[in-house]
Amino acid sequence: MAHAPVGPAEKEAPSTLRAFFGAAAALRRESWGNLWGYVFIAPAISLYLVFNFWVLIRGFLMAFTNYRFLVPDSNWAWNGLRNYQLILRDHFFWDALVISLTYILMLLPAMIIIALVVAVLIWRAPVGGGFFRWLVYLPVILPISVSMLLWQQIYNPQYGYLDSLLQGFGMAHPPDWLGDAQYALAAVAAASIWRSFGFSTLLFLVGLYGIAVDLFEAASIDGASGLQQLWHISLPLLRPTFALVLVLQIGLLYGTQEVLLLTNGGPANATLTIGFYIYQVAFTEGDLRLGYAAAMSLVVGLIMIGFTALALRYLRGEPA
Repeated sequence: MAHAPVGPAEKEAPSTLRAFFGAAAALRRESWGNLWGYVFIAPAISLYLVFNFWVLIRGFLMAFTNYRFLVPDSNWAWNGLRNYQLILRDHFFWDALVISLTYILMLLPAMIIIALVVAVLIWRAPVGGGFFRWLVYLPVILPISVSMLLWQQIYNPQYGYLDSLLQGFGMAHPPDWLGDAQYALAAVAAASIWRSFGFSTLLFLVGLYGIAVDLFEAASIDGASGLQQLWHISLPLLRPTFALVLVLQIGLLYGTQEVLLLTNGGPANATLTIGFYIYQVAFTEGDLRLGYAAAMSLVVGLIMIGFTALALRYLRGEPA
């Protein structure tokens, strides 16, 4: 039986399929790269999944339970939105949230201004930039227990460095910085600024080093002063860096470690931040209500997500 002649389209079909599958295989190899790379990062990914991702998932699920560590029968007892109804009536939660908002308003603007000024000074320094970068980052890498112990000695009302300095300037009775409710929160914020501003300084330095030198040279030729260059060139181009600093430092809202090490929430709950209140509910008070503490953490996390969205929207100029 005679076969019909094979047309050009039928001859090109197998070669077209081979080319398609060959391109797909090449793309797959390019996307995956060297599989040994994934083998090497597998331990780090495993640790992240176990100690970070799983903890987040477990905490989210726990926020809808009546999990009380010292009550065995309550483990993972689902209670729906009961925790959030309790939050609405918990005046300690709202008082602690107000204190935390006051604390972050004391801390963030001052830290950003200090970090920006220090970054500009280092950026403009003709020599010693590497040394000064190391110097401002040193408080960040110190253990927080060491940092707060240092500030305890600075604030000590009997032999502290700060009160001794003020007495030397003629102040007969300097305040008890950590023992007076009027000053305690500001004192904790100052310690936190010292410990945290180095990280923000390095972020601003990265942003400054990324600005093209040609812009400043052109502005200098046009007669712009250094302050005018900073205001009209550096600051507008640093808007993404400002957004990044705010997003990365918003976690200071909790204020848990600093308060725990300096004031333990006192005096008279003047430094009872939301993070420290959650810590108390989960680990030190009553039957250790981990489910309720997780629900409070979820609410605070949603507040921080909203703040992050606003920062990205208005500082980066992009829709959140």
